[in-house]
Amino acid sequence: MVRRVLSRDIPVAHTPPGGYGKTMPPPILAQCTEALAPGAPDLRGLWRVAEVTWKGQPLPDPDRVLQHVERIEQCGDRVCITADGIIHDMWADGTPEHGVNDVAAADGRPISVVCTFEEGVHVLRPVGHPEFTVTRHLDGDVLFWDYGPFFSARLERLGE
Repeated sequence: MVRRVLSRDIPVAHTPPGGYGKTMPPPILAQCTEALAPGAPDLRGLWRVAEVTWKGQPLPDPDRVLQHVERIEQCGDRVCITADGIIHDMWADGTPEHGVNDVAAADGRPISVVCTFEEGVHVLRPVGHPEFTVTRHLDGDVLFWDYGPFFSARLERLGE
């Protein structure tokens, strides 16, 4: 008999001090056998930014978002996004306690972010900043990532 492993059976992963370096750690949710939660978009895979549009922001030189590669894992209502030296492990239950409680990729400062699934969209809302949202959604086999007032990106799947 196959042992059932739920998302809540797997310890929450956090970014190690100073980040994980240049090599992504092994997948966090690989052993999970729980089906995706109802209404959860299936964002799982390894994704690379193919195009970025800056929103009223000066174009950085170099544009580090164009180098962005992220791994998205999902199990039940849990989502784990690993990229840029950070691990953001969360449950999409709308609570700060189960959201992202880690560090920001940009500057390493502590963050607390609420996570939800809303009409097929993965939505992140930093605690204390209700005007700011980060979203990810699929259109066919393309992942769209909208990072608040800063940029929007189109990502292509590299693999599972």
